[in-house]
Parts: sequence; C-alpha cells; structure tokens
Amino acid sequence: MARVLVVDDESAPAYALQSLLEMLGHAAVVATSAAEALQKLDGVDAVITDFAMPGMDGLQLLEKIREHDETLPVILVTAHGSERIAVRAMKRGAYEYVSKPYDLDEMSLAVTRALEARTLRLRNRVLTAERAVGQPVVGDSPAMRRVLDAVARVAPKDMNVVVRGERGTGKRFIASLIHAQSARAAAPFVRFNCAAIAGQLAEAELFGGALPGATHARTGYFAQADHGVLLLEEVDELPLPLQGELLRALQEGEIQPIGATHVEKVDVRVVASTSRDLSAEVREGRFRSDLYYRLADVEILVPPLRERREDLPALLEAFARRYRERFDAEDVRLSPALVRALSAAEWPGNLRELEKTVSQLVALALPGEIGPEAFVAPAPAELAPAPAAAEIAAPALVPPAEAGSAEAATGHVPLWQHLETVERGLISQMLSSTGGNQSAAARRLGLSRSALIKRLKKYGLSPSNGESGA
Repeated sequence: MARVLVVDDESAPAYALQSLLEMLGHAAVVATSAAEALQKLDGVDAVITDFAMPGMDGLQLLEKIREHDETLPVILVTAHGSERIAVRAMKRGAYEYVSKPYDLDEMSLAVTRALEARTLRLRNRVLTAERAVGQPVVGDSPAMRRVLDAVARVAPKDMNVVVRGERGTGKRFIASLIHAQSARAAAPFVRFNCAAIAGQLAEAELFGGALPGATHARTGYFAQADHGVLLLEEVDELPLPLQGELLRALQEGEIQPIGATHVEKVDVRVVASTSRDLSAEVREGRFRSDLYYRLADVEILVPPLRERREDLPALLEAFARRYRERFDAEDVRLSPALVRALSAAEWPGNLRELEKTVSQLVALALPGEIGPEAFVAPAPAELAPAPAAAEIAAPALVPPAEAGSAEAATGHVPLWQHLETVERGLISQMLSSTGGNQSAAARRLGLSRSALIKRLKKYGLSPSNGESGA
C-alpha cells in the first residue's frame, strides 16, 4: 500500500481522489494548500496536486517538491485546454498531467505508473549506493526510508553532517553513503575515532606535525582527507581544548601542524557521528556551542533496530549471505522459524549484535537449515533496571600496598590508593550485575564506554565479568 498526497483547496475533488486511491488499495493524505502539503511530504510515495490554488500554485509547489525529493513523482491536475501549463509542468519535472474533468481509468493509470516510477528511482539510487560502498543497503521500513532519503538529499550538497544514533546502529555506514553519493566520492574517505586517542597525540593525529622527541612529522587526518570527507567518530569524546582547534579548521579551512610555524589550507567536508545528543552536551558545558552549529549543518538520526523491525528478515538474510560466503558454508540456511525468533528478540546492541549472532550461527552450523533451537536469546541486561545504590555494597577499604610494606603494616595508605580501590570494586560489581555488558555498566556508572575500557585495563579487570584477569 502506497501513501499518496492529494493537494486541492476544494473539498469535493479531494474527496473524490481520496475515494479513488482507497479503491486502488492506497492511503490518501489530504492537504488543502501548497503550504500544508510541504509539511506532509515525509513518508509519501506520490503527489497529486491541483494547479489553480490560492497563494502558491501547483507549479510552484512542484518546484518545492523537487527540491525536497526529486524521486517523488508529481501528477498535476489542470483545467481543460491548459496544454501550455501542462508543457511547462513537464519541463519542470512533473511526472504526468491530467486535465479536468478526468476519467477515473485515466487517473488510476497515471497513479499506478507514477508509483512504479518511484519504486524504480529508489531502487536505482540504492543500487548506485551499493556499488559505491561495496555492500547491500537494507532498509525498506519507514524509519530507514526517511534516513536514506535524507542521505540522498544531503549528500550532493557540500555541507557538514552530524549522524546520531545508538551504538551499533550503522552510523559509519550512513557516513560512507554520504561520501559515496557526494561530489567528493572519488576523493579519500578518512575515519578518526575521537575516543581512541587523547591529549596532544590526538591533536597530532588530526592536524599532523611532530611531537617532542619524534624523528619525523606525520601527515594528519585533515591533510589525508583533503578534497574528501573526514568522519569524526564519537565526536562528543573530543576534549574541549581540541574542539577549539577543530572549530578553527572548519571556519578558516586551514590547519597548523604541531611544531610548524605555518598554516596549511585544506578543503575537507566533515561528517561527525555520536551516540549522544550534542545539543544536550552543549547545555551541560561538555561541547562547544559554536562547534556544534558548525558541524550540524544537517543532523541525521539513525533509528535503532526496535524502530525498524520490518527490516529484520532482510537484514538477517544479508548477514547470512555474507557469512556463508566468508565461511564457505553455502549449504547453510536460516529456517523460517529461526528468522521469526531472531526478529522477535531484543537487540540492544543493534546491528552490531545482530551481525555477530548471525556470524556465530552460520560458523557453527552443519549443512542444512538452522532451527530456532540454535539461538538462545541473551538476557536483556540493557533493559534491566539499574540496581538501587543500596544494592551495590561499597568495597572495603583494604590497603592496596604490597604485603609486608610499611604502608600495609601501619595502614598509612595515600588517599588516591583508597579511591582507586573503591573505584575498582564498584566497576567489578557493576560488570557482574550486568552480566559483563560493558555498555550497560558504563551507562550506570556515568562513564563513556571508552572510559570504562581504559579503567578495565588500568585495574587488570576482565571485560567479561569484572574478575581480575591475572
């Protein structure tokens, strides 16, 4: 069933078209003016608009629709004898025109052909993107169609983009689609994880130059991405001092490598990804407002799997196909019952968790169909309520000095060592309470996942359950 927008300032013709569309098995969305129609374009598959309307007429509306989405077919309804208007409409991108009074069969045929054209245009767009990024684009749900439509509209325009979504939703893939459909597609696509490296080393990685003691200068990511696209992953983790340097690079189009006395001009389009609401980070003082507005010319929100369940069967088949080829397991298939079980499960880790599960199922399977008994749904640790503070006992302040030392014997232990003991114990208990789920533990401790991982390494804790890795 398609959704067709009917635009007419008179109720009788609009009602007649609504009845016809419902008879054809489609849903009608009605607008009584061009201005109202522009507010209702999201999610529609075709538009039927009258030409003569007060204010903005049908031709002007057509131009606005083409700016919004050039794949959206528009059928213009004109008065009898208005062939000159019809020709102008076709030159401006109208799919078809129908003269009043129109025949029902004629209008039905125009609608059917327009919807078929829409399907072909969208499919061609997807095929082009798939060839560019080298993997299938799966997403026919309304939520993903909105994302892919936004990508297609934004990609050709040389503007910076913020891609926001929960961890594992495919933000990097969306960024690669923006690059692939942009005028910079033939230039480099460079990625930098802002959470992976801190301090002056991160500055050197981004802008290049030589740190004290280095034998040679390195080429920074901005220089590597010159004339191309730079993806800043987890941009919310960027330290405030470095945010100022990034702002200057975006505003002035120039960078100054560490240790250099000159500046270098760069032409870089930036796509920034984050799992946090940057506007909220600005309000909390953790992110510069001027940098946020410079980065977010457009913001694209990538939906989690729970908001696009219609895509799960196709995603499962795409992942199964990928790992059949990788593991040389062409005889392995997911049974319909298994697909239903996987589609009904909760996936707090989103695409990343789903892909990992499918890869394990295919890798361990014998030839033939994999039944639902092979899948054990993980405990929904992400969805469990956080334990009350009283449920997490504070660890005892055991002096951490080595046995036999003067500190251990006297109990005179520095405060910082006591605090580390408390922190280590809390992290260990939180990981145990979440079944080793690092994302859930980090969220409940008020840390980023990368910060939690650093502490696990610092204290020699196992990422799985918080026990010592020694």
